[in-house]
Amino acid sequence: MTKRILIQLDCDPQPSTFDAVVAVDAGAEVLLRHGGVTTEQAVSLVHGAIFTRGVDALSNTAIFLGGGDVAAVEALAATVRRTFFGPMRVGVLVDPSGANTTAAAAVIAAGRHLPVAPGGKPPTTALVLGATGPVGQRVARLLASRGASVHVASRSLPRAEEAAAQVRAVVPDARCEPVEWSGGVQAAAAVARLVERADLVVAAGRAGVTMLDGPGRALATSAKVFIDLNAVPPAGIDGILPTDKARRDGSAVVYGALAVGGLKMRIHRAAIARIFERADVFLDAEELLALGESLV
Repeated sequence: MTKRILIQLDCDPQPSTFDAVVAVDAGAEVLLRHGGVTTEQAVSLVHGAIFTRGVDALSNTAIFLGGGDVAAVEALAATVRRTFFGPMRVGVLVDPSGANTTAAAAVIAAGRHLPVAPGGKPPTTALVLGATGPVGQRVARLLASRGASVHVASRSLPRAEEAAAQVRAVVPDARCEPVEWSGGVQAAAAVARLVERADLVVAAGRAGVTMLDGPGRALATSAKVFIDLNAVPPAGIDGILPTDKARRDGSAVVYGALAVGGLKMRIHRAAIARIFERADVFLDAEELLALGESLV
């Protein structure tokens, strides 16, 4: 019997235990884990995946690309694509630090209450706090791909500009603007007009850091949805609990990290199953968003 083998290629020195556990729970029977993988090393590892089984059996081998450095994982993904040829390929899932699956879940949550879909009218205005981190980058990219007007916020304006440029590189017609954001009341006051007109506010900053405090949140009078992706106290957005799931709070609904995480896990497990269905499956952020939408 041909076993399902998942080859975990991680840019970090130690491959993610979280990703390994989810893979096994999702149906991977054998897990081959490699840490500190570079683009140069990836070629021989991919060759090992595609040349050891007949073409008809390649759907039983798959590759997971992970790690905390989004740019490094993207470079790995590009290398893997180039290494494949003809029928010599296996299913691939790209999910650096869970960024793609988490961002997909967040965008789906927002889409339950806002026109976050291609051609949505009127376009959603989104403010993504901590947008230069792995999850924030992907949230901004997916929202932009759905036609939202996205403000990419970071404590460093150069980093925000770089993140916005990266979004535009993937989504050429993206409406994506960088914003300098230091957090708290002072920052909220400095960009009050932006906060006031945002339909959607997503906090994707570092764990345990409040990105939007109470006075700042009070300025967001147009916001219909707040999503906090930080599960570690204090809240990334004041007043949101990790377990909040579409909880009505004044004129808006709020989502916490654990509520979004439930859908993220569904997407993650479904993605592992999908890359074993056909050898030509390649799941990056956009494909994971579509997969998540099919689940709900």
